[in-house]
Amino acid sequence: MRSILRAAVLLLATALPSAAQVSTWQLDPAHSAAQFSVRHMMISTVRGDFQKMTGTLLLDEKDITKSSIEVTIDATTVDTREPRRDADLRSANFLDVANFPTITFKSKSVSAAGEGRLKVIGDLTIHGVTKEVVLDVEGPTPALKMGNSQRRGASGTTKINRKDFGIMWSRTLDGGGMVVSEEVNITLDVEFIQRAQPAPAPPQQ
Repeated sequence: MRSILRAAVLLLATALPSAAQVSTWQLDPAHSAAQFSVRHMMISTVRGDFQKMTGTLLLDEKDITKSSIEVTIDATTVDTREPRRDADLRSANFLDVANFPTITFKSKSVSAAGEGRLKVIGDLTIHGVTKEVVLDVEGPTPALKMGNSQRRGASGTTKINRKDFGIMWSRTLDGGGMVVSEEVNITLDVEFIQRAQPAPAPPQQ
């Protein structure tokens, strides 16, 4: 019995450092942005963003490839600084936010891609359709302590074809080409925060 207890204690002791190296970070929406750009009429680039998003980073301090990230974007907050265009993007022509109010990304794997760079493969869900995409990521930055919290930042980019996600609206120009390109460039600039845990209350005497 004593040998079994020793083995259990040893197993617990070896497991604790592994668990301790994984830290949880929450996305700070005030210092983060989800942006996109498309070609308009084949002559200019239209850019927009989403005003609200949340997310969680599980960061393995010893092995970055064992980390994971999830981000949820409020699709109803799309903003291109043109109200009529924004209303069209929210309509069934494009994002159909009445039926699909969120855009989500959930990582499946993380791999190193050079100094300070990562490739993050994950499931992107837009318009109710889920497709695997690759994010080219710069970061995360080293932790910066500010008051009772720590912060890290990262930037990720990818390209998608909107028709792969069931966003099929199209209109052809008289001279050829499309009013809105099928290819969409996506950029995520995110800042994560980890707040210090409050000290436990002293035991009651």
